Amino acid sequence: MKSGFVSLIGRPNVGKSTLLNSLINAKIAITSNKPQTTRNIIEGVYNSKNVQIVFVDTPGIHKPINKLGKVLNKQALALAKDVDVILFLVDASEYLGKGDKYVMSTLKQTDIPVILVLNKIDKISDEQIMYKINEYKDEYPFAEIVPISALKKDNTDRLIKVILKYLNDDTKYFEDDYLTSNSVSFMASEFVREKILMLTEEEVPHSVTCLTTDFKENSKLAQIAVDIIVDRESLKKIIIGKNGQMLKTVGSEARKDIEQLLGKQVYLELFVKVIPNWKDKERYIKELGFKNFE
Repeated sequence: MKSGFVSLIGRPNVGKSTLLNSLINAKIAITSNKPQTTRNIIEGVYNSKNVQIVFVDTPGIHKPINKLGKVLNKQALALAKDVDVILFLVDASEYLGKGDKYVMSTLKQTDIPVILVLNKIDKISDEQIMYKINEYKDEYPFAEIVPISALKKDNTDRLIKVILKYLNDDTKYFEDDYLTSNSVSFMASEFVREKILMLTEEEVPHSVTCLTTDFKENSKLAQIAVDIIVDRESLKKIIIGKNGQMLKTVGSEARKDIEQLLGKQVYLELFVKVIPNWKDKERYIKELGFKNFE
């Protein structure tokens, strides 16, 4: 038996959640093309014969502009301290910029093996991949460098093999059918937020969060209520939409994912609430489940 804990870190929107879903072969983390999609700690468990890897997907490390941003950075950096291996994920199709260099500067404070994962190689040529490998090698002494496409599951099998070289534990932490530590109520609220990210304009994603306020189920039906929280009245109108059509679409699309997750019929109620400047209010940050790591 070989097991261990692996942290996924990197800037926002480099594909951490997509990689986690790909490795676990199940949708446990929401994805979108909007930055800072992941806000909470998402834990996923990879199981195969005599192998168990616990992956921890963290919020993207970025320059914070409010209290929530500072909390998210603390979450990401704290989770990089107590694992066996760190996967530093970068978008290989983009330039090496200040954001990636900032993350690497924080990694220099750890003695945990860091594997550079060059994601989105389906967007670039083999020659560009080699250039990227050499470019990053000059910036940090990575234990390994693995080019992948998380979206197309290209080279992800090799990534697992590389990770195994750095795992020394032999403890089985979870049963074989265990996929994630996330509660179903948390995942329901995240599926709602994912649909909002997909369906609304640029100004909405950074100002919205979702919270499951009621969850009841029996063998045939789940009844779920989710609050959609925004910081301005104008955003509430956008999410509700003309004649409530946007909210209906969000609910319909989210319900499909929740039903697939639960394997039963779902009755989903959505409520849109305005809490001005919630991202800067410690009380609401704690109530909404964001942990402030010291």
